[in-house]
Amino acid sequence: MDAFITFMDTALVFIVEISTTILELFGICILVYNAVRCFVGWIRHESGIRLKLAQGIALALEFKMGGEVLRTVVVREWAELGILGAIIVLRGALTFLIHWEIKNEEKALEKKDQKKQQTVRRKRLPAEENLPDDTRL
Repeated sequence: MDAFITFMDTALVFIVEISTTILELFGICILVYNAVRCFVGWIRHESGIRLKLAQGIALALEFKMGGEVLRTVVVREWAELGILGAIIVLRGALTFLIHWEIKNEEKALEKKDQKKQQTVRRKRLPAEENLPDDTRL
């Protein structure tokens, strides 16, 4: 029976290590892909690049944090648990700050779009001003 429990423990550690590595690899791939995509968008002067980059970073951090949470399953000592807890808290704080930045960036983009729409309305031709709103182009 002891051999079976040892085998199951070893199998659990092996599965958790592989799963953790895969989750962290996904996080790294997402981060690199979004960084390259946003850099190309920045070169092309696309709008909303900061928002796209922040969303990509947030998603990558979620995968990395998932790997850390999974790693807590096989923790054997309190010191390890403390280190993992600190890492999870730091990544959680980073995720919170990035989501806050995303909300602020979305608000800024909405204000920018509203200003564009107001500018377009002001630049209507004089002949269009006399027409009702539903007939304007």
